[in-house]
Amino acid sequence: MNQDLSQTSSAAPDYNQALAEGWLPIREVARITGVNAVTLRAWERRYGLIVPHRTAKGHRLFSAAHIQRIQHILTWLNRGVSVSQVKPLLDLAPSHREPVDNDWLAWSQALTLAITELAGRRLDDNFNQVMSLYPAHTLCEQLLIPLLSELEQRWQGQFGAQLERVFFSSWLRSKLGARIYHNNRSLKGKPILLINHSPQPFEAQLWLTAWLVSSSHCPVEVFDAPLPGGELALAVERLKSPAVVLYSSQTLNPQQLPKLLKGIDCPILIAGPTVCIHSAELAVSTTEIAGLSLARDPLEAHQRLSQLGLF
Repeated sequence: MNQDLSQTSSAAPDYNQALAEGWLPIREVARITGVNAVTLRAWERRYGLIVPHRTAKGHRLFSAAHIQRIQHILTWLNRGVSVSQVKPLLDLAPSHREPVDNDWLAWSQALTLAITELAGRRLDDNFNQVMSLYPAHTLCEQLLIPLLSELEQRWQGQFGAQLERVFFSSWLRSKLGARIYHNNRSLKGKPILLINHSPQPFEAQLWLTAWLVSSSHCPVEVFDAPLPGGELALAVERLKSPAVVLYSSQTLNPQQLPKLLKGIDCPILIAGPTVCIHSAELAVSTTEIAGLSLARDPLEAHQRLSQLGLF
């Protein structure tokens, strides 16, 4: 079943036999994903976003890989991307990566179970244990970023998803915030300013970026809400920040960037899925706005800031 699900289709066996082998009918896919059958057919016919297998009689059948692709589609739609623009982004989106060995898989499953059961103390104990074994960069790359991707898919249309999301977001903000605060207390120098520039009240990967930078012995200041152009420049001036990171997982208006960034004379990094959403426009902006660079995820953002000699 590991094939290009957006481009290919093949004849499946007899309908009942296919169901026995684990294929899913469209009504079941609609129940699992929350996307009704009419919409799934439209995604197939009009946009080629997903191409189900067919029986000899034309019944649509879906695999687990199809379900995962639908969840990826929903992730981009929830970020403000129109359905007509989703297809090229599916290949740019970070693919689901299995942990590289059984240890990472076991940690991921333990954290997921604790989140599902709203078991804050167990979640904290597991995270403290794995944090004592690995550096921040390794944890982000091998465990936390893949875990966030899995959770984002898990939370698409699932009952109780918002409950789990709020629980985990509150815990993660508290956990990483405490780590960053502790690091900042022992560090000298002016802080890199990281700003949540999306309408989402909490962006987990922004906090992962802040934690990575903080763990590289560089102080950080995190603002959890957007700032207007003039006040953004004012914040940079008052903090004497050596760099600014604007993070967003949502759509933005690239034409407003010159106004937003006016008066900022330090390096500026735009980070997050918005870089994939507006790849062409933002690539142009990097040639028009001095000191502007791009990063798709916390690891790339950390690398870009390191290349600037900030830590």
